[in-house]
Amino acid sequence: TERGRIVWFVAQYEALLEGKWQPIVRYDTAHGYAHIDVYHADGTRTKRHLQVQDYNLAYSLSQRDLHQNWRIYRAQFVKEMER
Repeated sequence: TERGRIVWFVAQYEALLEGKWQPIVRYDTAHGYAHIDVYHADGTRTKRHLQVQDYNLAYSLSQRDLHQNWRIYRAQFVKEMER
């Protein structure tokens, strides 16, 4: 932070699956903008730009989403592993 404003951040949800830590969802500000990466069991990931310029707001949104939806993200990843 600088003067109370977030200048960059990373917020990631990982799960221990089959004895290995797997990244499932990551929010960050790499590449100069806030975005979400959703990881898939086949090793690919889907990137979505957040339509939020304020990193404080983007971080708050990321925290809320991860706290509310981690079970859904995990279930989707596990389902992909079973294919």
